[in-house]
Amino acid sequence: MSVHDDLTSVQRCLDDLSRTVGRLEQQLGAGLEMRRVRTDADHLRESLALLREAAPALSPAVRPDLVPIPDTPYDSSLWTDSDDEGLGGRDRRAP
Repeated sequence: MSVHDDLTSVQRCLDDLSRTVGRLEQQLGAGLEMRRVRTDADHLRESLALLREAAPALSPAVRPDLVPIPDTPYDSSLWTDSDDEGLGGRDRRAP
């Protein structure tokens, strides 16, 4: 399962928890204990939202496919129309 799937699953569970806490609140009233449970459930939702924002930074970067580079020398005719960039002019010394 991917991180995204796990976070979605946790979100669904928290949604179920919130609905169940709401039903309990209607049945039992809004006493001190019920307010604590409601506050804890809200904190879990906020924490999950923060985790969702941080999840792209936490997931490992996808490595691109490696391209093999042969050990054989390149064909020198590939470079006939290029200058020696960064080395100065042909008949001049570099500073």
